[in-house]
Amino acid sequence: MKYQKLTRFVKPEEANKKWYQIDATGMVLGRLASEVAKIIRGKNKPSFTPNMDTGDYVVVVNADKVIVKGKRVEMKEYFHHTMYPGGAKFKPFKVAINENPEFVIRHAVRGMLPKNRLGDKLINHLKVVTSGQANAFKAQKPIEIKVG
Repeated sequence: MKYQKLTRFVKPEEANKKWYQIDATGMVLGRLASEVAKIIRGKNKPSFTPNMDTGDYVVVVNADKVIVKGKRVEMKEYFHHTMYPGGAKFKPFKVAINENPEFVIRHAVRGMLPKNRLGDKLINHLKVVTSGQANAFKAQKPIEIKVG
């Protein structure tokens, strides 16, 4: 009688985590975010387990140099509500990228991760720095990869 091979689930201590660095200069926001989300989630590894944190850490440098295509620069807005009556706050993309480029990339990547406790844990594997702080994570010796 033949026995079927069972799917091997990776334990958290068995997942060897690496650090990757991605330069966001001239990259489209959505394409960058989808690639970063895949790496953080661990979908680029053969040992991917959907319910475990098997992903790697990602450092995105030059966050202030990310671009969006077409009319998105004028049309894209970020919404926040204060939970008070009339408390809807809208921030245009132009303002958000100038004030806080880390938020723009983190917001895009978080939208592509699971909406549960695992996603809350995985978003902490994303480190976003602007052009002035490019050497912030040199101690982790990140592997530089070219995306897109």
